[in-house]
Parts: sequence; C-alpha cells; structure tokens
Amino acid sequence: MVQRLQVLEAMTPSIGSYYKAEKGEYKLYSLTERVKGSTVPEVEVVDLREELRKGNRGILSKSLYEKLDAAFKRNEQAMLFINRRGVSSFVSCRSCGDVIKCPNCDVSLSLHGRSQMLCHYCGYKMMMPSSCPKCKSNMIGGYGIGTESLEEQVKKYFPDIRTLRMDKDTTSRKGSHGEIIRKFREGEADLLIGTQMIVKGHDFPRVTVVGNILADLSLFDGDYESSERTFDLLTQAAGRAGRDELPGQVVIQTYQPEHYAIDAAAKQDYKSFYDYEMSYRRLLHYPPVYELMCVCLSSENEAMLIHVSEELAKAVRKLGDEDIDIIGPSEAYIYRINNVYRRVIYIKSEFYVKLTEVAGIIQKMFDEQTENANNIDIQFDFNPMRII
Repeated sequence: MVQRLQVLEAMTPSIGSYYKAEKGEYKLYSLTERVKGSTVPEVEVVDLREELRKGNRGILSKSLYEKLDAAFKRNEQAMLFINRRGVSSFVSCRSCGDVIKCPNCDVSLSLHGRSQMLCHYCGYKMMMPSSCPKCKSNMIGGYGIGTESLEEQVKKYFPDIRTLRMDKDTTSRKGSHGEIIRKFREGEADLLIGTQMIVKGHDFPRVTVVGNILADLSLFDGDYESSERTFDLLTQAAGRAGRDELPGQVVIQTYQPEHYAIDAAAKQDYKSFYDYEMSYRRLLHYPPVYELMCVCLSSENEAMLIHVSEELAKAVRKLGDEDIDIIGPSEAYIYRINNVYRRVIYIKSEFYVKLTEVAGIIQKMFDEQTENANNIDIQFDFNPMRII
C-alpha cells in the first residue's frame, strides 16, 4: 500500500503547524543557515514616536533615508514594503503609540467611515475620541497609506531614481507580475515598492536595503491572527535583503517597537514569538489551542437578519454548555457586499466535536425558522484563517 507523505515548508511556519509539530503530529526539520551561506541582514527597529518628537513628519525615518541614499549611491537596489494596500482600519495615537482596542476581545477596533469604531467579534461600538484616552494628545487618527502615494513621496526624496510598483493595480494585466520581477532583477529599476506580494519567494542579489514603512498596518488588523501575520510578513521581508555577497540592512518603522511580534521579527527569532503568541492564544481561547467556528448569516433584509442572528445566539446561550464560549452576533468585517448584509456569531470550544454538535443544533433551529427567515443564508466556517 502506497503511503502519501505531505511536506510543509516555510521560513515562518504557521502557529497551527508548529503546534502540531510540538504535539508530535508533524515531524519538524529545521534549517539553521541561509541558502548560499549569506549572512543574516542587520535589522533596525525605528520608533516613529521618537521621529515625530524630533520633528520628522515624513514617510521615511532618518535612518531609512540614509540607508537608501547610501545604497543608491553604490548602485545597489532597495525594496520598500507596505503590509497592505493601505486602507485605514485602526485608530492610533502618534504621540504615545497607543491603539484603541475592544474591552471584551483584546483586538483593535476597526474604523468605519470617519468616526465609528467597531469590534468585528463581539459588536462593541464607540465613537472615535477627539484625543488619546491614554496621553490626552490630539494626534490621534486612523492610519493607512497606499503604494501609489508612497511612490510619489519617495520620488520627492530621490527624484532621480527609477522605481517599480507592485500591487493589485499594477499586476492586474496578465503577465504583468512576472514582467515587473524581470525588470527589477535585470536592474531596470533602483527601487521596488509593493505590498506583501513582493516579500515572499523572490531572490534579488543586488537588494541591500529593505524598509517596512509602517509595521502597525497589519499588527492591528482587528483579528486574533494579526500578530502572527505581522511577524510572518516582517520576517519574510527581512529575508529579501543581502541574499548574495552584498550585506543586507533592514529597517522596520513602527509606533509599537516594544511589541513582541516586532521584537521577535527583528531578531529573526521564531521560537520566542511562538511561545509568546501561544500564551496569548491559551489565555483568550483561540486556535490552535481552542477550536473556533464562525456562523455567518447573510440576507438582503437587514432587519430580519439582525433578528434571526440574535435569536440563534440567544438559543445557543440557553443551552448552558460550559464547554463553549459564544461571541456576538456582530457585523461582519465587510458588513454589506452587493447589497447583501452579513452578520457573524463566533463559538469557541476546546473540543471540535462540541462545535459540530452546536452546528447541528443551530442548523436545526435555523431550518425551523426558514419560513420567517426571508431568504437568509447560513454558512459554518471552522477555524477560519481570518475573521469573515
């Protein structure tokens, strides 16, 4: 009988995969040296709060500017990375770095519009304050920057350099992704600017400087995996620098330099990040220690959707099962898509079988309300990679 062997490989394994390796479900093999024997790049974390106090309100810190300037003068290449396309999603104070979080779920509140803040797990809402609750500074607001605006601002610092930009807008045409990579590898540009698509799997021998413009963009994404995603992206981005004979330098710009994900990424220390992150997951009952089920309800009838979702959550709570935790219902991360409204209920348990039992109970209750549900759809997602 032929036995199939599944091989998973990653520079930064997922928390779930490493957890299984610790439990003996996976066999772990580790590489202790970089390919080609190149040295690990020098990583510097820049505190943007200090930059602000020194009067620097620009997109580039003094250190990143100097490293880029030196690299361009040596005819070397550089990469600037933004953790996402640049939608403002969390509220932070530029003076002290504090981020406004949900009091119930310990995730950042997402900014909707200009003033409404919302937790996508429990539905907690509040208006954006006019000053920082922690330090009382008025330098508080939502954060986001796009690759296009970054390119424009960098051109003001270095008007003579050649740039390439890689994001969803520049790679929508067939073959454009590979064309941008080819041009950069062949030296037709000095600087590559992009989102997370530029940080994984690419080997550019002449890249000596990599800058992360604002690490906080993914650090406070509003879901429990944001720290893992940030560590993964920062570590992968750092791996693009100094991959050949030329030494590499990496600059991570952030308002949260003391955060464990950023500190571990700067040290390229996966194990310390994993240990800290697992303590957080255990404390708050998140995967992989606990199982998570998302019940997503959607309908064009908003009022009926709200009523049915609240009734289902109420009925599950009445079960009185101490082995399950119920969060919500609340609006989904994107509440309305094509005029269809979406609400979610999260249910956590240490036992997967408990979630399957509850799913069956919810489905039965939902079916009994079908006549009154007015075309409401229901979906069950077990251990979702991200909030829906």
